[in-house]
Amino acid sequence: MEGCSVFKIEETSIKEIHQAFAQGKLTARKLVDFYLHQIETLNPLLRGIIEVNPEAQNLADEADRNRVDSSETGSFLGELHGIPVLLKDTFGTKDKLNTTAGSYALLGSEVRRDAGVVEKLRNAGAIILGKASMSEWYKFRSLSGVPNGWCARSGQGVVRYSFSPFLY
Repeated sequence: MEGCSVFKIEETSIKEIHQAFAQGKLTARKLVDFYLHQIETLNPLLRGIIEVNPEAQNLADEADRNRVDSSETGSFLGELHGIPVLLKDTFGTKDKLNTTAGSYALLGSEVRRDAGVVEKLRNAGAIILGKASMSEWYKFRSLSGVPNGWCARSGQGVVRYSFSPFLY
């Protein structure tokens, strides 16, 4: 990734990312662009991401501006400021992302507000990067016959670790 040769993003911690932000080795925009590139490259094979937030880069730019402003004023930024996160497609987001539980039946529906956890993530400064795939409706509609990781919106995801509360 251009401009980040000194800082290696893969396998790093949030604390290390914040240190790189403070040292000018990384920006939220470069971090978001890195992950968008990873999604573009790997998602056709893995099918783990249902959709990407079309506002992610704008949110990253805003986070970078806020970081500059806070360094001048000394104001506190959230613990996750500028950190991109993916949400399972059941967490409601009041933005341009869909909340569908992996089903086309809910495509285009609107939620009234952010889910509680989403509100907390945003308040902490996180950038909602997109929605992650899931077994459609958490497999509630079919406990058998549908493989883990199958989602109408993204197809069969590559399942590395199988977990289902219904298999005990």
